[in-house]
Amino acid sequence: MVFWILISFVALAVTGLLSLALMRAHEVGEPPAAYDLRVYRQQLRDVDKDLARGVINASDADRVRAEVSRRILAADSLLQQQQSGDSQPAGLSRAMILISAVALIGGTLGLYSWLGAPGYDDMGLELRIAAAKDYAKTRPSQSEAEARLPATPKPQAEAEYLDLVAQLRKTANARSNDAQGQALLSQHEANLGNFKAAYEAKRNYIQIMTGDLEAQDYGELAELMIMASGGYVSPEAEELLDRTLTLDPRNGPARYYWGLMQGQLNRPDIAFRIWSETLRMGPKGAPWINGIEAQIEEMAFRAGVEYRLIDVPGATPDGGPALAGPSADDVSAAQDMTTEDRQEMIKGMVARLSDRLATEGGSAKEWAQLIGALAVLGDRTRAAAIYDEAKTRFGADAASLSLIEAAANQAGLDQ
Repeated sequence: MVFWILISFVALAVTGLLSLALMRAHEVGEPPAAYDLRVYRQQLRDVDKDLARGVINASDADRVRAEVSRRILAADSLLQQQQSGDSQPAGLSRAMILISAVALIGGTLGLYSWLGAPGYDDMGLELRIAAAKDYAKTRPSQSEAEARLPATPKPQAEAEYLDLVAQLRKTANARSNDAQGQALLSQHEANLGNFKAAYEAKRNYIQIMTGDLEAQDYGELAELMIMASGGYVSPEAEELLDRTLTLDPRNGPARYYWGLMQGQLNRPDIAFRIWSETLRMGPKGAPWINGIEAQIEEMAFRAGVEYRLIDVPGATPDGGPALAGPSADDVSAAQDMTTEDRQEMIKGMVARLSDRLATEGGSAKEWAQLIGALAVLGDRTRAAAIYDEAKTRFGADAASLSLIEAAANQAGLDQ
């Protein structure tokens, strides 16, 4: 309500100023010729005074009187025209005032209805989070999202391949319990861009396999559904992603789509944190890593975070991400340092790692590394606090929790 009162007041104030400017000629002031007439009459009186004092002679006085009298007659004629004429009609001025008022007030309301958000209160952080939760519950379903998409063009492929896929469809439909046939059909339908048919075949595969499934199966089904809806993460796809991450919290594609979904739900803060953690897991060059790197800067801007380039580790021999350690320059510099300086350098590296994990998150290996480093520095109290927080973060991931507990045992925190 305050907003509407404010913009109405501003619009009326601007309209009032325009009205004052348009009507001023009818209400205040005098024609310029009236001022000229007063000046010329004063000049006639001054001529008589100059003649009496002997400043000018009689012939000069007559010549000046004639010239001033001529100007008085011209000014008087002009004054009569200005008083009898209508250089600024009052009716036209009033019409312009009315038009200006309608244009200002109507234009303001129209522009706000187009660019603004009528009906919303001041969107503070709590209201934004509440609105995001409401949208998450009421957002379009998978079928609704697919219905909004334009018709997909026919796939461009060789005729022989199209014939083979058509035959595969017939065979897979005839063998409703053939899991391998459904898996092949899903793959080839996706190759042709028929994502809806692809995820339907993948769903059939999951129903046939029942207990013999991995996290990747649910993640692939979610990805096919997201592709079928044009990149939109529906509630049905969200459920599959949640199941994938429950089984495998480090699943890269699922983490990418989970962050994408948070961005679509107007929670870029959560999306940025998830993507930051995923980038630090690596490996560099993975498809989901490339997708995150292309969008994380914009997500950081939406979240109000100052983005700093994140170094993505490559793959280690065991397939896990490589942890970032001191650079070659750091090692070279440390050799020339005193014991105290070297200790300060290590403390600085540990502090940076701690700050990053607190703000952006990280992998279980990085949390384990921080616990061990704090224990080496003798800060057991802080190491214990980090251990408790890590157990909360990775409580659902048995492998990650085991790694963190091993680091805590080595640091002597469980003793």
